[in-house]
Amino acid sequence: MNIIIAPDSFKGNISAVQAAEAMEKGVKNASEAIKVIKIPIADGGEGTVDAFLAAKGGTKKHTRVTGPTGNIVDSFWGIMEGEPKTAVIEMAAAAGIELVPPPEQNPLYTTTYGVGELILEAIDNNCQKIILGLGGSATNDGGMGMAQALGVKFYDGEGNELEGKGRNLEKITALDISNTNPRIKETEVIAASDVQNLLLGSEGATYIYGPQKGADQHALYLLENGMHNYAQHVKNYTGIDIDNTPGAGAAGGLGAGLVAFAAAKIMSGIEVILNNTQLESFLEDASLVITGEGKTDAQTAFGKVPVGVSRIAQNKGVPVVCLSGALENGFEEIYHQGIIAAFSSIKAPMSLDDAMEKSPQMLSQASEAIARLVLAFINL
Repeated sequence: MNIIIAPDSFKGNISAVQAAEAMEKGVKNASEAIKVIKIPIADGGEGTVDAFLAAKGGTKKHTRVTGPTGNIVDSFWGIMEGEPKTAVIEMAAAAGIELVPPPEQNPLYTTTYGVGELILEAIDNNCQKIILGLGGSATNDGGMGMAQALGVKFYDGEGNELEGKGRNLEKITALDISNTNPRIKETEVIAASDVQNLLLGSEGATYIYGPQKGADQHALYLLENGMHNYAQHVKNYTGIDIDNTPGAGAAGGLGAGLVAFAAAKIMSGIEVILNNTQLESFLEDASLVITGEGKTDAQTAFGKVPVGVSRIAQNKGVPVVCLSGALENGFEEIYHQGIIAAFSSIKAPMSLDDAMEKSPQMLSQASEAIARLVLAFINL
């Protein structure tokens, strides 16, 4: 029997690679005769670099860049094997919410400048293509900081250059794009996102995701007004309308900034990574797929990793089981997406800290139980 293990990361806990290893251990405990193929997956958020490198091979690069609050942080990105030379970047590695202590979280004062620095590193390493994951941001600057790192200048009404932060969006009166790094025009940029939110409005970057990043009602008002001002000036100076682009609201509007200043194409994160793995070919001989994520709820049905995996497996007639850290309200929606069963790895009431500490062990135990059940049915 062949089992494919294709989980997402368990965000804030273990990576997709670690989750896959824990699941494999459990399956092998059920029977050493089972052939296991591990394919860690991501949707543009945490674990995207590791998932691509696991699928394609390559090198993880470590560097230091400007963090979301302006401090210097340790960061990373990857170069995949093959042609064209392709870089993989997680915006969260330079501007992620995990880099900002909760008391300091406020998207009025955070920046994507470090993301631009990672892009420049990729260009300096002669990468012709960049895949940039947009999940997990601490920012709501519309990609203004990223653009500033690439050489774009933003000015207020008195001619002062503005820092690329959310609070400065409403102050923009002029742009200068003449000093934008010219090599960005020669680089294909794919923005990988698991959301399709527009930049503006009640379902846009600010009002949907701003509160998760520490914005109160006053901050939301300032940021939304600023984003309208930003979008208008971007259109005036570049001719690009970022208002109505699906996915432009991803990562606090970084999607919009990438479209405007890096000619990026926004694509579904799960589709981008699945297109770069060999999942479909391995399904030819598979008996079962085990996928999963940290928390499965109603949102999972809208294109997150378990459902993306299931859609491909369905085409090959291979059943998919979802094993997650927690099953929350609306998780049953995944049953309408071809997943045959869903399980939580948690086996007893426990604190969040305990659940995270014991996550690998519990994933192994739950995977073993799933494998034993499947073996029992096969042997009937």
